[in-house]
Amino acid sequence: MYMINKSNRKASQELINEFSKFGVALIADSMGRYGAMKPYIKPIAYGRKMKGRAVTVQTYRSDNLMLHVALEMAQKGDVLVVDAGEITNAGLWGDLMTQMACIKGLNGVVTDGAVRDIEELIKSGLPIYSKSISPLGGFKSAGGSVNIRISCGGVVVLPGDIIIGDDDGVVVIPLEKAEEVLELCKSNKKKENAISKKMKQGITLFEQLGLPEQLGKLGLAIPEDEE
Repeated sequence: MYMINKSNRKASQELINEFSKFGVALIADSMGRYGAMKPYIKPIAYGRKMKGRAVTVQTYRSDNLMLHVALEMAQKGDVLVVDAGEITNAGLWGDLMTQMACIKGLNGVVTDGAVRDIEELIKSGLPIYSKSISPLGGFKSAGGSVNIRISCGGVVVLPGDIIIGDDDGVVVIPLEKAEEVLELCKSNKKKENAISKKMKQGITLFEQLGLPEQLGKLGLAIPEDEE
């Protein structure tokens, strides 16, 4: 059943900004190595950071009508997250849509389908992540849904979830767990900083991670240097 919904799940901009201080890898690690989209969801251009609230879209096959609906509904700071069923034979997002997204102040687009007009998309500066690129356009005649529970890149996404992207990929932070995850991110970042400091003091990463003991449990050891 198709439906178009408003989303009342709103993360504060302060909370989103706090998450943007951390990399996607660290955030995913802080969630038990969950929440990161599959590696086939890649940025079309590197060196950009994405942050925002999810507006979710579910399209029907190679049709992008619901993407246009979501683009019309989306507000400044939102990120469109699209479940295109991993169908990549048509680029459901292109240059004109990107221009509109930039005018509205959207913060990014993520799709498990394809995009097109890649040169113009890169020039726009808008963070865009996709599974593929296709020059063919999408139809605008079929149904679909906006702001429902979807799956994109192997991760469940709900409207209003926090989306962070960088050169490593995209991570989805469930809104109801955001405060808890943020504290874990802060704690893990402190641990990483402490490890870096000790490495500079001559204590190797191997030692700090307790890997000699782990090798010992396996009955293995690094051979000592001969004198």
